[in-house]
Amino acid sequence: MKVKNIQKVTGPMPIGDPFIMGAYHYDKYPEGNGKFGPKASLDGKNLGNDFDSNAEWRMYHGKEIPGFPFHPHRGFEIITIAEEGYADHFDSKGSKGRYGEGDVQLMSAGSGVLHGEMFPLIHEDKENPLRLFQIWLNLPASSKMTEPQYKMLWHEKIPVTKVGDEAKVKVILGEYNGVKSIEALPYSWAKDPNHHVGVALIDLAPNASYTLNAVSDTMNRFLFFYDGKGVVSIEDYSLQPNYIADLEGGEEIIIKNGSERAKLLILEGEPINEPVAAYGPFVMNTKEELDQSFAEYRRTQFGGWPWGHEEIDVVHPKDAGRFASYNFGKIIDNPNL
Repeated sequence: MKVKNIQKVTGPMPIGDPFIMGAYHYDKYPEGNGKFGPKASLDGKNLGNDFDSNAEWRMYHGKEIPGFPFHPHRGFEIITIAEEGYADHFDSKGSKGRYGEGDVQLMSAGSGVLHGEMFPLIHEDKENPLRLFQIWLNLPASSKMTEPQYKMLWHEKIPVTKVGDEAKVKVILGEYNGVKSIEALPYSWAKDPNHHVGVALIDLAPNASYTLNAVSDTMNRFLFFYDGKGVVSIEDYSLQPNYIADLEGGEEIIIKNGSERAKLLILEGEPINEPVAAYGPFVMNTKEELDQSFAEYRRTQFGGWPWGHEEIDVVHPKDAGRFASYNFGKIIDNPNL
């Protein structure tokens, strides 16, 4: 059976090894208030823990600005796809930046990192929609305690492959239609092509089709229909918006779109096949390793938070533009370089 399961996404995506978690955020934020927060009442918002799935927009853990103030991670890689809107990044290793409008951030937490990711509402004269994916890709035991890494994939440089005028595939990790992604992080599970890790956004025109090649019987493959109003057919099954399909990795899969434009996320890869012990921000192999991780974080704070503003939501100036800097500004990266 080519389609193993289809289910609605109402929270974290039901995905599996080598992926730990997949989150999809779509928030129709209003105009900004000049301080990067929403020009709207926050009455009724559960500030500091706002995840109301029925609301048009959420503050998440932010109290003045939407987003996730600094918090720790260890033992896995984070792939953040900012398709709409902006994210402001800071971390304990001296990296910071602003990215969005199609950019992708790769960050390996490795042995431990503090990072913050806020969603500044830059526009004060129009709405600030945010559409963002955050995918947790596990690290094997041999790589969990490696040095944290951070890398930007600017949307201007992310490879795109097209099938006529019908299908466009943005290749974030892996290879599609003979087009390879930008190189993965040094210790990523995606670094070895034999692991068949693929992350891509598929944009289908009305009535278009796209074929996922047969790759490996042991590979896990997931297809999420995240934007569109119609129905996408996968073999003899129908996939509606906000539903995800668990597909066979060793079978050719033909995706046929209906009468409306459709956007889909593909996640695939060989399983790591190691024990997983996960709690909150840490993903290790055993409970003992988890306990050690929490103890070490309490003792060292993974180097501490060097950016100040510990009691508020820290962001960049309005005119900062899209950029990344590393090692406390000694290395600068932006889309024009």
